[in-house]
Amino acid sequence: MASVRTVVDRVGPTLLHALLLPDEPPPVADVVIAEPGTPGHLAAGDLVLAVAVTNPADAVTLVRCCAKKGAAAVLFKPPLAAKPSVKRAAKAADIALIEVSAATSWAQLVWLLRTVLDALTDEAESPDNGGDPGGGDLFRLADAVAAVVDAPVTIEDTNSRVLAYSARQDITDPARVSTIMGRRIPDDVLARFRSRGVFRELSRGRQTIFVPEQRDGTLPRLIVPIRMGGELLGSMWAVVRGPVSDERAAAFADAAPVVALHLLRRRAHADAQRRASAELLRAVLQGKASPRKAIAELDLAEVPHRVVVIDTPEDGSRDAEGSRLALLERISSGIGWRPVATELAGLLYAVVPDGDAWTELREVLAQAKTRRGAPRVAAGSASEVAELARSRAEAEEAFGLLRAGLVPGRVVSFDEEWTALALHRAATAAGAAKVAELGPLQAIRAHDEAHRTDYTDTLYEWLRHPGDPRGAALSLRIHPNTLRYRMRKLGELVPIDLDDPDVRLALLTQLVSLRWA
Repeated sequence: MASVRTVVDRVGPTLLHALLLPDEPPPVADVVIAEPGTPGHLAAGDLVLAVAVTNPADAVTLVRCCAKKGAAAVLFKPPLAAKPSVKRAAKAADIALIEVSAATSWAQLVWLLRTVLDALTDEAESPDNGGDPGGGDLFRLADAVAAVVDAPVTIEDTNSRVLAYSARQDITDPARVSTIMGRRIPDDVLARFRSRGVFRELSRGRQTIFVPEQRDGTLPRLIVPIRMGGELLGSMWAVVRGPVSDERAAAFADAAPVVALHLLRRRAHADAQRRASAELLRAVLQGKASPRKAIAELDLAEVPHRVVVIDTPEDGSRDAEGSRLALLERISSGIGWRPVATELAGLLYAVVPDGDAWTELREVLAQAKTRRGAPRVAAGSASEVAELARSRAEAEEAFGLLRAGLVPGRVVSFDEEWTALALHRAATAAGAAKVAELGPLQAIRAHDEAHRTDYTDTLYEWLRHPGDPRGAALSLRIHPNTLRYRMRKLGELVPIDLDDPDVRLALLTQLVSLRWA
């Protein structure tokens, strides 16, 4: 029997959001609608839909009653689910509390939940069924819709990729043939439909859209958007011979909610698989999972890989995760393959084979942008799969320098920034040992602070450019004579034997620790 978490994941975040999940909720057995005043029909494992509950007091009563009956979860629409009294009652009763999207039809949700439960039962009985759930059902559904509308049908996602098409394709044109053969609408055909405002109408939620025959011979289309909970999931396209009757168009539109349920189920399955892969990769990167398991389940080749940390310039909004996933989709379309990726501490982590694959990904990331700017990227050195945790630590160390502005650019790799990393490690160790507090450096820094002089920076650049006053002056953006003047005044301020190589080395160590740590 399925868990509440599995059911919520399968339905997907468009419709359901788990506000409270106990550590060990009972398995889900059925879906029932709560009827006011008749709690006796509830049973253990029920998903209880609070259809008729309208106020917090009744919601609290229902939660307590469901918990006594051993129900698996109670489902409310906003704002009831988030009311403090309801959440307190659910926590005290140790029962799952689920919020249903406000735009979702209860009737559609009942149908979808029972479909999900049936699918989970089928999968449990047939564990080898690892393919796309409902893939065959979607093609059968396309056949059924084609019979209803009496025209060939394709079902497409929001990116104009063909998910299914009817067996009947007796009315056709070159655009339809290319669409089915390529499993997406060709770019030139897309441009023609876009110029006619088809996709603008789809986004607005028009019930049906009729596109007349075009000059190039493209036959008329009858199009209906597929929506659920206010979200556009895709569209259905029928090739027709001409204008259709209102009854026929209405029948076509009536099929959309059924298709929407199948698309949600398909997407929820893909999301669940992606989450499972992300959790496994997260465990591998943290050194908590077997590399052999990662190779088998994440389909990683037994070649050196790099761990790449990607930071998107987003704020802390609820949409930050969506922004990172959207960036990953854009990256994937740019390189033609999807890196194995996960989220950790608000950052996106990708694992990519070393060599050409990393070079290709690096070029795409260097050009990538989001609404708030360009991402920052740091890669660890190439490592065997068994050492991905080390590559992750290296990527994070290089990313720390990038974020602190200690290395230039937006995309860096651990092995290329070895000088900066060596200086930073040395500076960190020196800082922990309070090396900068020794000798005359404290007096120089105190004088700079009191008199607004720049002797500390001058000494640092003079030591970095031994025997090259012009190079030191250029780094400070001053004239070489000014540099010489400052060094002479510095010698008058504190006694330093700069002819002694050990003195120079000690001072440079102190200044590096201040600059890099």
